[in-house]
Amino acid sequence: MLLEMLPVVRQRVSLSSLPVLGPSLGDYVDWMLERGYPRRTAREYLRQICRLEERLLALGVTSDHQLTREALLSCREPWHPRADPRDFLPTLVNSLDRYFLAQGRFHPPAPAIRELKALAFGEYLRNVRGFAPVTIQRYESIIQEFLVYISFDGSPERLRNIDGSMIESFVKFRARRAARAHLQKIAAAMRGFFKFLAMSGDILPGLEDQIVSSRVYRGERLPRALSWESVQAFLNAIDRSTPMGKRDYAIFLLMATYGLRAVEVGTLALENIDWRLERISLIQTKTGNGLTLPLTDEVGASLVDYLRHGRPPCPVREVFLRVVAPTGPLGPQGISYTFRSRVKRCGLPIPFKGPHCLRHSLAVHLLRQGGSLKEIGDVLGHKNAESTCVYIRLAVEDLREVALSLPTGVRP
Repeated sequence: MLLEMLPVVRQRVSLSSLPVLGPSLGDYVDWMLERGYPRRTAREYLRQICRLEERLLALGVTSDHQLTREALLSCREPWHPRADPRDFLPTLVNSLDRYFLAQGRFHPPAPAIRELKALAFGEYLRNVRGFAPVTIQRYESIIQEFLVYISFDGSPERLRNIDGSMIESFVKFRARRAARAHLQKIAAAMRGFFKFLAMSGDILPGLEDQIVSSRVYRGERLPRALSWESVQAFLNAIDRSTPMGKRDYAIFLLMATYGLRAVEVGTLALENIDWRLERISLIQTKTGNGLTLPLTDEVGASLVDYLRHGRPPCPVREVFLRVVAPTGPLGPQGISYTFRSRVKRCGLPIPFKGPHCLRHSLAVHLLRQGGSLKEIGDVLGHKNAESTCVYIRLAVEDLREVALSLPTGVRP
């Protein structure tokens, strides 16, 4: 494959003149193409090889065996707002770094002390507390941010001398960019972390009792739901003539039809779809319960259209993949970003920033269509009816029918 591309850039690239990167170029090009890099991107990278080789030689790296990860990453210029977007050298360095890591040539950096502490806390949540993986990941992220705030990597002893004032200072720092509901999750993560430290003997017990979470009243906010007409208009606004459009339409049609969460769609695998029995089976990431749903004709057609004409070839089993190389699972964060991008493109008055509103919209739509709370709860995968009852407040027209008339002849 390299020989096919070299004639395009043969005036700039000569394997004999690249003692550092030349021996790896052939396998590197094959690796890029296997992971969905466009050929034009591979050619642009080859055009930048000489620049990168010159920088490595200037650092004293004169052969393939002397190349280290530190030397390669040092050739990447710091990002600047006025940097030329057509300069492919920084992305070439990142791509080569991923290639050498995948080949075992480079070893990933040793995890920082804060990462090890957060991972140990995550194991405690998984094995002792039985938390869901998505919750564990969120708590680990919060704890790592706290450890960075107190400079734990440079001074591990600060954790043993932690007090209430330092915790309060961190909570105030996070409160600048977090809602009260999120602050409640931060407080819960911190309490669990200090309880874990006390059980491990790292700190004295009782510190977790000093953490007071923000007050959040149950039912103070209505579920974020769109009218069903807005949901249909949003889906119809997606251009399905491109591979990205086929993917995005299938994603949001799944969420609007079944009320799936972004993380459930992002982790949906090919084996979760039973084409013969016309059903979709998956494990809910939040509850860990199994959920089996009928495969409707509309959803099935959108999935077939994407799998045949939009999904790039890739060895991973997840259904929905990134369009931008390297090819891989889209993931829940990618789905959230895609939803915000589609909302901007369609021009509809959608005030919500996350795709979770499609789940709420389906619940309200089913309720207004006469569905029972039990049926709606089964579709959404709720454990108890209380989780489904919150949507009753959005059925305003139905609530008006059961409202009592004001008594006449009574003075206020």
